[in-house]
Formats: sequence, C-alpha cells, structure tokens
Amino acid sequence: MKIDVIIFGSTGMVGEGVLHECLLNPDVDKVLVINRRPCNVSNPKLTELIQNDFFELTTLENLLVGYNACFYCLGSTSLKMKESEYYNITYNLTLSIAQRFSRLSPGMIFCYISGAGADNPEKAKFMQTRVKGKIESDLMKLVFKKVYCFRPGLLKPTRGLKNAHKIYYIFTPFYPIFRIILPNFVLTLQELGIAMINSVTKGYEKQILEVRDIVKLSKL
Repeated sequence: MKIDVIIFGSTGMVGEGVLHECLLNPDVDKVLVINRRPCNVSNPKLTELIQNDFFELTTLENLLVGYNACFYCLGSTSLKMKESEYYNITYNLTLSIAQRFSRLSPGMIFCYISGAGADNPEKAKFMQTRVKGKIESDLMKLVFKKVYCFRPGLLKPTRGLKNAHKIYYIFTPFYPIFRIILPNFVLTLQELGIAMINSVTKGYEKQILEVRDIVKLSKL
C-alpha cells in the first residue's frame, strides 16, 4: 500500500526524524510538510509549504486534500509558560488543525505525538500531561478513519539529523542500558517514525500507543 502523508513539525527533532523515515520508506509515495521556516531537506517525494500562522490554513485548503494521513509532530515545552499560553499553542492549535482535516478529509488517519504520562484531564497533576490528555480525548471525538496517539518516552536521536538537542546525544552511549532497565520508557526516533507509517499501512489494535506498543508496531 502506497501512502501520501502530511507532516507538521518537521523542523523539530521528532518531526525531522519522522520525515526522515518517510523519505526512506518505500511505502510512502509523497510527503507534504507545512512549516513556519524551511526544513532544508531536498527529496523528489517532498513538497514544502511555508505558513506563518497555522491557525489560518484556509488559503491552503485545496492543497491539503487527497492525503492518507497527517503526522502531527508539533510540540512546545511547558517550562516557564503559563497554562493559558501553553493551552493555546498546544491544545487549541492541535484541535484547530485536526478539525480542519476532519472536515476536508474524514477518510484520513490522524497521528498525534502526545507524551508519556498524558492522562485524564480531570485527574492529571501536571499541566503538560493534563493538556495532552485532553487533546487525546478530544481528537478521538473527531471524524477520521482512525486516530492514533503516540506517547514516546526518552528518544534516541537518529544519527546525522540536525534538530536533536545536544543533551540527547549525551545519553547515546547509555541507551542500550536504558533499554534493559527502562523498557517501557526508551525507544529510538527511527522506531517512532516507522511505527507511525505502519499505523497507516498496517493498522494497530490500540489507539493510544505507549512505548512498548510503538516498538512493537515498528517491527510489523
């Protein structure tokens, strides 16, 4: 099965890794990335659109139809941010984009990069897990062929890519140990990217994917 995908967030670490896997994977025929700044990647499969305001995609709508999946990899740190601000750029933006795609392409699959510990917004103690838990819950209510929420933990970056924070490379020698002692928290960015592609081409029995699910799906 050949698929065409849209990626948001390809100038960040996770999105760049997911884009990298899409460009390598023979099952992915075409990739559209929507960014605020160029991702500086050149590939025959790739088309890039630059858009400053992701809340306003109306003028691009005719370019957004006909895709099998959206890989939503946008994310912001909650450090030094008020909950109202974090909520707007995380919850409101995600739902705004997802609702647009639900209207334009209800037959597509929407894959959202959530986070470890995302929880019921009524019970979660931390702002980030509370907001991401609400996003997961509300995405499931939209009309799509399927919604998958991926909860990666500690990611091993893909060698050669440029958007991983240096701190991730500090941990690189220790990943084999972490995989043994923290199997439910550690995975590679390659596994995450492949799992997202496989969720579209092969499907998965769960819609909320923890680390073990992501690793398992990447091996299908």
